[in-house]
Amino acid sequence: MPRRSILTARQRAALFDLPTDEALMLRHYTLADDDLEIIGTRRRRPQNRLGFALQLCALRYPGRLLAPGEVIPEQITRFLAAQLGLRSDDLIDYAVREETRHEHLATLREIYGYKMFTGQGARELKAWLTSEAEVARSNDGLAKQFVERCRATQIILPGITVIERLSADALVAAERHIETRIASRLNDEMLRKLDALLSEEVNGRVTRFVWLRQFEVGQNSADANRLLDRLEFLQDLKLNVSALDGVPPHRITRLRRQGERYFAGDLRDVSGDRRFAILAVCALEWRSAIADAVVETHDRIVGKTWRDAKKMSAVHIADARTALHETLCSFRNLGAALLEAKGDEASLDTATETSCGWSQLENLVATAAGLTDTLAADPMAHLVHGYHRFRRYAPRMLRALDICAAPVGAPLLEAAGVIEGADKSSTRLLTFLRSGSKWRRHLNDAGLGEPRLWEVAVLSHLRDAFRSGDIWLAQSRKYGDLKEALVPIDVARAVPKLAMPFEPEIWLADRKARLADGLQRLAKAAKTGAVPGGSIQNGVLKVDRLSAAVPDEADALVLDLYDRLPDIRITDLLHVNRRVKRDQVAA
Repeated sequence: MPRRSILTARQRAALFDLPTDEALMLRHYTLADDDLEIIGTRRRRPQNRLGFALQLCALRYPGRLLAPGEVIPEQITRFLAAQLGLRSDDLIDYAVREETRHEHLATLREIYGYKMFTGQGARELKAWLTSEAEVARSNDGLAKQFVERCRATQIILPGITVIERLSADALVAAERHIETRIASRLNDEMLRKLDALLSEEVNGRVTRFVWLRQFEVGQNSADANRLLDRLEFLQDLKLNVSALDGVPPHRITRLRRQGERYFAGDLRDVSGDRRFAILAVCALEWRSAIADAVVETHDRIVGKTWRDAKKMSAVHIADARTALHETLCSFRNLGAALLEAKGDEASLDTATETSCGWSQLENLVATAAGLTDTLAADPMAHLVHGYHRFRRYAPRMLRALDICAAPVGAPLLEAAGVIEGADKSSTRLLTFLRSGSKWRRHLNDAGLGEPRLWEVAVLSHLRDAFRSGDIWLAQSRKYGDLKEALVPIDVARAVPKLAMPFEPEIWLADRKARLADGLQRLAKAAKTGAVPGGSIQNGVLKVDRLSAAVPDEADALVLDLYDRLPDIRITDLLHVNRRVKRDQVAA
């Protein structure tokens, strides 16, 4: 049976190769005074002293035994030989007898307490590895944790194949344990409902499971209703999110991705606990993702309504250009006639009658007033024409979404309840609007007897509140509570040397004191005409332009920083590049 390999050649080298980097050698291969004394008193021959020191350093980092015939990098031999006052060539004659290397290893284990990977220590490490596998995010990450644990407990690393096998077995066991834990939290009725997703068909074409995962952000009210069909179905399952309590987020993501790759027929062939775990995770994750898609679809519909209103306003202005031109020409002719009559000391009434007549002048004034209103009109006046879009899905959306609000968003949520139809007794108040809002002026002009414009105002502000975080969705990935993304205050207080104080009053007082001190120093400098980097001329502060002064060492620093970056595979870089481009297209 072929061995189970979970690491690439590069990852194995990172864990097991002897260090050749100067920083790593300084950290791990610098011999202390006690080490030098032990090496000097226990070993007399130069080759034995250098070989003994090399074995000691290899046990410390990377924490393994030296293999017979292993080629030692020249940087290491020179670094150790310099500390011992020897030549790096002295290592050539080391361990001519195989027993010498074993005797030195036994001595090192006796003096420094290193243990082999056997017995009780090995069993404890395997149990620890199984517990860590649940939260491990990658194969190489778990293997690295295992290696670091062995170094911390002074257990000599087993072979790389053993580490790979133990890590792979622990990952599989952790995955099975999580699947069993999720399935055990589901009752018989829920198991039956989840299993029915794989057999029930929608419109005689696809299974319910495939239909549920076929969703994306929409552009119109029809798309919003299709998303709400799926969201309401998943909500009717009444699957509690507590089924995923204690499951690491990356494990949930992995199970969801597995479910998205399976067809219903293939998923039916998966074993019980694994199948139910995948179905439960997909149902809960899709419920959150579809709710996010509904909100984003609403966002796009509001944006389209605004664009249409601006286009309509622009069309009205374009249509008024001919009338505007004719009106201005008539007023120009009238003005010219009046000025000519004044110059000739003739009657202005006669000039007016001759130019256009009083009745036509009244029409011109009325036309000018209408054109003034048209040109000054705000696109907001045309938003009411998008009411039909919102009415097709908005009440249903508000009933389906589990919306929470901060205190500042409570009036808006109350207004949304009126549209939802949940609170028939509430009046259409404007408390969700700022006092200087344009919406308030338009609604006051239209009157609260015009409910359509009021509903459009509420739904537009709902979009803005989701963007700002004043309202949010429970169990949402994109529109969740911003506090969930913050570090808890107890954890933050435990962080040493945090530059920011926890009380805002202390921070504000400190900034005010610094500002006052800076202004005082600026005032003194201004009086003496010694403002650093600037001057005050005629009461205006002018700052001198900074000249480019890049030191010669900057290029060397950039190259050094590049050298310190970890090596990555080209496939990983291409994967990140594709993901960034996909996010840019989606944005």
